[in-house]
Amino acid sequence: MKQNAWLTYTEEDIKELEVLSDQYKVFLSTCKTERECTAFFKEEAEKEGYRDLNELIRNNVSLKQGDKVYAQGMGKTIALFEIGSQPMTEGMNILCAHIDSPRLDLKQVPLYEDTELAFLDTHYYGGIKKYQWVTIPMALHGVVAKKDGSVIPVTIGEDPEDPIIYITDLLVHLAGKQMEKKGTEIVTGENLDVLIGSRPLEGEEKDAVKANILNLLEEKYHIEEDDFLSAEIEVVPAGAARDCGLDRSMIAGYGHDDRVCAFPSFQAMMEVTASERTSCCILVDKEEIGSVGATGLQSMFFENTVAEILALMGIDSNLAVRRTLSRSKMLSSDVSAAYDPAYSEAFEKKNCAYFGKGLVINKYTGARGKSGSNDANAEYLAELRRIFDENKIAFQTAELGKVDYGGGGTIAYIAALYGMEVVDSGVAVLSMHSPCEVISKADLYEAKKGYKAFLENA
Repeated sequence: MKQNAWLTYTEEDIKELEVLSDQYKVFLSTCKTERECTAFFKEEAEKEGYRDLNELIRNNVSLKQGDKVYAQGMGKTIALFEIGSQPMTEGMNILCAHIDSPRLDLKQVPLYEDTELAFLDTHYYGGIKKYQWVTIPMALHGVVAKKDGSVIPVTIGEDPEDPIIYITDLLVHLAGKQMEKKGTEIVTGENLDVLIGSRPLEGEEKDAVKANILNLLEEKYHIEEDDFLSAEIEVVPAGAARDCGLDRSMIAGYGHDDRVCAFPSFQAMMEVTASERTSCCILVDKEEIGSVGATGLQSMFFENTVAEILALMGIDSNLAVRRTLSRSKMLSSDVSAAYDPAYSEAFEKKNCAYFGKGLVINKYTGARGKSGSNDANAEYLAELRRIFDENKIAFQTAELGKVDYGGGGTIAYIAALYGMEVVDSGVAVLSMHSPCEVISKADLYEAKKGYKAFLENA
């Protein structure tokens, strides 16, 4: 078994690790939706000299070595590029991670009243254990798009002065029959309605509690009931990410999957020094539901963006786009399952990820017989081993649990369709897809270092 990375650190390493961890906790606490993540990355990138690709296109600005550009996709995905000295058609070094996380989404007609209690109806997003999402403080994050074209941001439940919202569960005294059900049935999707009010509006005879909620929404946000039809509002766990453990060696919070890979990927991109190959970091939406839609990696967003950049470099050719993508190398950065001794039966100890052992490399993921997996080339893994060893990056290899226990997929296979070299890499997580996941600070630190080494040396 590999050495624990904590045992290799100098005082300077610890300082850098804690600075990165503090920055990450702020990010994780404030960016709980893909829109919030994209807005954060855009603002930070502009501080480092990145320019909006759409503005460059409108002004027909030529691109050259050293230029830094970014492109957004519908405010929910972002791609960043630093142009290298080699022609882009020789390929790029790409970091890719996703910024969506399991959650509950409001239905388009969500608000109703039952026995003088007001609720919001939800539809869960991604793979969750539904029973984990009840009886905890929850918050609303998202936007409401009005017919006049305005878009109203909504955040309720994060400020200490804000109220939280809440999903009820049956009291244990009456839960005999409930507790006899399978775990998938203890709480159903239609049970995940959010309690938001109980005070009736004076003078209203019907649905007076609902009327009071609508009155409050109108006063604070100028939102009418019909505006929910064009809203994207997510129900997420309320509260900040925090240090975990008496030794403060871990971070607990919502959304580590996959923001614990997205954040160090972005940080590595901001720190990368000029290299021969073009560096790229793409942070995408919709991975938790199959990378579909206009903001998922299966869309044409990334390919179109590469084509636009090549055009601004005087290379307006479909063949050039194909060559650029096929000759690229990618770390598809997604989280891995950390070994949990409380549930040891699900893991095979020789081939699983451990806290404190560094960046995780998954040659393949998938389910059972590697179904849905990108199985990375041995030659590419050898190259990564060399890069990580030469740059003193702690890393480990792992599979996602025992062979017949289940499995999961990532976005690696989508990028591999272009013919590029791709492998899954990321950070080990405990309690993945729960409202409060846990990671090791050491693994976050090694991921950032590993991603930077990859961009500069692959």
